[in-house]
Amino acid sequence: MPGENLSRDEARERAALLSVDGYEVSLDVRSAVDAGEGAGPRTFRSVTTIRFRCNEPGASSFADLIAPSVTAVSLNGRDLDPSEVFDGSRILLEDLAADNELVVDAQCAYSRTGEGLHRFVDPEDGEVYLYTQYEPADSRRVFANFEQPDLKAPFRFEVRAPEEWTVWSNGAGERHDGVWRFAETKPISTYITCVVAGPYHYVTDSYERVLEDGTRLEIPLGALCRKGLAKHFDADDVFLVTKQGLDFFHDNFDYPYPFGKYDQAFVPEYNLGAMENPGLVTFREEYIFRGKVTQASYEARANVILHEMAHMWFGDLVTMEWWDDLWLKESFADFMGSFSLVGATRFTDGWITFANRRKAWAYRADQLPSTHPVTADIRDLQDAKLNFDGITYAKGASVLKQLVAYVGREAFLEGARRYFKRHAYGNTRLGDLLAVLEETSGRDMGAWARSWLQTAGVNALTPQVVLDPEGRIQELAVVQEAAESHPELRPHRVAVGLYQRSEVGALERYARAEVDVDGARTVIAELAGQDAPDLVLVNDDDLTYCKIRFDETSLATLREHLGALTDPLARALCWSALWNLTRDALLPARDFIALVLRFAGRETDIGVLQMLHAWAQSALVHYVAPAWRETGGRALAEGALAELRQAEPGSEHQLAWARFFASLASAPADLELLRALLDGTEEITGLEVDQELRWAFLEPLATYGAADEKALGDELARDDTASGKRHQVRCLAARPSAAVKERAWTQVVESDALSNALVEATIAGFVRPSQRELLAPYAQRYFAVIERVWQERSIQIGMDVVRGLFPSLRDSRETLDAADAWLAAHEGAAPALRRLVLEARDDLARALRGQACDAAAGSAG
Repeated sequence: MPGENLSRDEARERAALLSVDGYEVSLDVRSAVDAGEGAGPRTFRSVTTIRFRCNEPGASSFADLIAPSVTAVSLNGRDLDPSEVFDGSRILLEDLAADNELVVDAQCAYSRTGEGLHRFVDPEDGEVYLYTQYEPADSRRVFANFEQPDLKAPFRFEVRAPEEWTVWSNGAGERHDGVWRFAETKPISTYITCVVAGPYHYVTDSYERVLEDGTRLEIPLGALCRKGLAKHFDADDVFLVTKQGLDFFHDNFDYPYPFGKYDQAFVPEYNLGAMENPGLVTFREEYIFRGKVTQASYEARANVILHEMAHMWFGDLVTMEWWDDLWLKESFADFMGSFSLVGATRFTDGWITFANRRKAWAYRADQLPSTHPVTADIRDLQDAKLNFDGITYAKGASVLKQLVAYVGREAFLEGARRYFKRHAYGNTRLGDLLAVLEETSGRDMGAWARSWLQTAGVNALTPQVVLDPEGRIQELAVVQEAAESHPELRPHRVAVGLYQRSEVGALERYARAEVDVDGARTVIAELAGQDAPDLVLVNDDDLTYCKIRFDETSLATLREHLGALTDPLARALCWSALWNLTRDALLPARDFIALVLRFAGRETDIGVLQMLHAWAQSALVHYVAPAWRETGGRALAEGALAELRQAEPGSEHQLAWARFFASLASAPADLELLRALLDGTEEITGLEVDQELRWAFLEPLATYGAADEKALGDELARDDTASGKRHQVRCLAARPSAAVKERAWTQVVESDALSNALVEATIAGFVRPSQRELLAPYAQRYFAVIERVWQERSIQIGMDVVRGLFPSLRDSRETLDAADAWLAAHEGAAPALRRLVLEARDDLARALRGQACDAAAGSAG
């Protein structure tokens, strides 16, 4: 039988054959606290009973389970020999009856990679914490099941755990005679079942409202984290956003929250941002802030809370049939996260963040060779794992934002209401959603879907302005272009804004037209006769999904007056467009850096400012000509330090500039300043150097050999926590030594001793842009080992290694040739592995084009 993968065809065949009536899952995790490790993996007992029907009695099928060993299997009271029916990932089921009962008693392994039942030992106090993470298909690492989203069923969980622990699952639970038993769930998919167990710190609240029919809805709320983080846990703010979200979705969805309680668990060593398990949402614990952060961090957390809450309806109540339609939950949740953020919380500028940050993710993904339509072709589970990407999330959300502009807010929301009521606890495809939207909007959704959901690529929109002799607009047109690889020209609902400088120097909009752009060239007749603009902003207000381009006059205006744009969303859109020009080798990277140095200090939106810092860093590392890197780095560091000293004391802008300065520090004077700030011999008024900022300052000291192993060990003693350990591991791997790099490489590539979080930290420290020559020997070694790593390690660790260790800093034609040679020689490698290498190769090719553009500008200058 096949290995751990599952194909779409196999899933469809099994769904046509079987329907599941219910699961009873019994886990015994008392072994989590046993002293010492045996010769094999640490395991726990898992006993699963599945009741299911088969519409072709006598047929054969299989159940899914990944476990070190199976103790017993029985089918309809008949004992089966585990050695004959279990191959390590599947249990063969032959001669099925019309009604069946399968019982599987297995020893399953605790995870150290964040896949399955993850076991974490807190270095601060030695406490053990467990949580599960399954999407797309890791519940089979915890209990036997039919691991596909369209075989939904009710679940009953019971868990035996250490006496002092608390256990949570999707349903409400109580402990009797040493066993935690949980209420039966509604019919849900296997990948959103969940168990969290351990001595977690737990805070409670409740949400109440009166529904339209007069009944009272009460939802018990809970929030939990490790005991070591309790002093930092601002549960009140988590509950505030939670209640605001529940108000918003009840006001707009007309379908009461269907899963009883609503717990939110912040867990360690988590691979994702969060996961929408109904009744028990899990989050990465980094959303509990140990030090001072900017409002952008609180906004990001609120957005994730609301994103996961939207999934209770889009994804949990109504679930895609197969991963082809992953967008039916992720695009909607991504859109609804921002939609509700702006509509219900204090973060009313959420659409600025969406335009600036989320869309940047989408634009990058949509220009990779692996780009795909929003509705993707997902052949198997490995494809599914990689399609949790910028297309499925951010592009899909952008398309939905335009859909709201296209059909109207009320038609869109009424379509959602009908969708929930019509398909509650069921599974859907694209056509099911389009049907309700056609009903509510009266529009032909088929043509819209073909253009926006079933084709790949991003269009570029460029204004063309012709003035009459009096200096007024004679004609303004929008030209639409597409890449040769994805030539689709789409219908866009856009706003075109005209801006002029005022008498006081402000750059303000004086005219706007909202129009439909379709085809290669669209004339905007509504703007004819307007005064000549200094800036034409296509896609003003960010209604559509496109790359914004500028005419010559507009670009010249931005070079001189970008900081004078008074509207923060328009300013964010211009910054995003300039970054896309840089990535497309149409604007020299040094020019982008010059714009950041000139105007970023005037940026009022903290999220945009932090994005500019990230883009400037990326421009310096990847897109400037190598000969100009040192000059550019010095200019950025000097500019960052000047802004740090000028920022309002104690402000979040001061904190952002401090972190940016630390990321750029390399000169002896800069490193000495960081050391002085650490030891307290120098202060910057208002800047509190808390523990998180201490690690940010230590990282460049370690990178340039100014902080040795003892210094990092001393800092860990000061911060002997899980977070401190991750920081120390990253800093240790960052040191500029061949022996250090060899040790880090070996720990990640040749051993599986490190947990997922420490693998990530080690890779981050290993890859240092200032250490290109030190890393050069690893380029060929990378291509020699990646297929073996992919075969031997879990898919999550495989992705981390293949993405993280690609020799992108060896930015030369030689590295491109090496990637091409590997791809040519490994045509039979796993498609998901080839995709990762293709993407990294494309990023490098794009960087080299950017460097050539920048070098040409340097020569011309």
